Amino acid sequence: MSTPSDLRHSDFDLRISAPPAGGGAALLCVDIGNTHTHVALHQEGALHAQNDIPTPLLDDPAQGLPAYLATLRSALPTPGSPLPLAFCSVVPAATPKLRTLASAAGLPVWQLTHEVRLGVPITYPRPAEIGQDRLANAAGAHALAPGRPAIVIDLGTAVTFDLITPEGGYEGGIITPGPALVTRYLHERTAQLPLVTDLTTPITSVIGKSTVEAIRIGAVVGYAGLIQALLDAVLAEFAARGLPPAEIFLSGGAAQMVEGRLRQPARIVPDLALLGLAAAHALNRF
Repeated sequence: MSTPSDLRHSDFDLRISAPPAGGGAALLCVDIGNTHTHVALHQEGALHAQNDIPTPLLDDPAQGLPAYLATLRSALPTPGSPLPLAFCSVVPAATPKLRTLASAAGLPVWQLTHEVRLGVPITYPRPAEIGQDRLANAAGAHALAPGRPAIVIDLGTAVTFDLITPEGGYEGGIITPGPALVTRYLHERTAQLPLVTDLTTPITSVIGKSTVEAIRIGAVVGYAGLIQALLDAVLAEFAARGLPPAEIFLSGGAAQMVEGRLRQPARIVPDLALLGLAAAHALNRF
């Protein structure tokens, strides 16, 4: 069995562990987002060999999916075994690139769309408009909390709320700009405000002593307030409909920004879409 130190390919790193050596069908899950493409191997109910690839570099031989696949193949206990690939994409231009790469690598491809089984129905009036990552989130939330209302808050380039109920399945949601977009917009639309990219350093005071601190406070603390207001409104509507308490999931790269800042308990599942891909793929194999 390969060890984590074996999972290296030039400057391309796989940041968790190698897949388990023992049985269980493996599935390569790929979530193509606007900024990053998230990849992982799903096996025995867990994600392994996770990594993020800049979406513009998806087909780059040294930094993209080809390098990831080369590293992953060498780490698999049986490198020559068939490896199916399940993906979702919100970047139409990247979809044919992925299909070409998968074909060249001999990987059978399955795409999650609104036309496949997710485990829950879709009652949204125009299902083709729903981002495939949001459908994957819905499938993941249903797999982790079957039969319960679920609220998925995915904090990435955009922040999305996906709302799932026992009777309506995927009903719809909310979209708002992500915190990084807000700080970038402030920089681009003003003459003197700098671009602030550090949104992870803890806030120790809400009294900013510099312009950068002031922007960071607005983005980090203020954004949690926006999420809380939207969450309160959704929960109030669910309660008015007589629904039981909802399971709240936080996902996406900026999920840590609101962890511990919400009044309601929330479950952090950073790669919920990848888990949802695996769950939906299992429902559509036959």
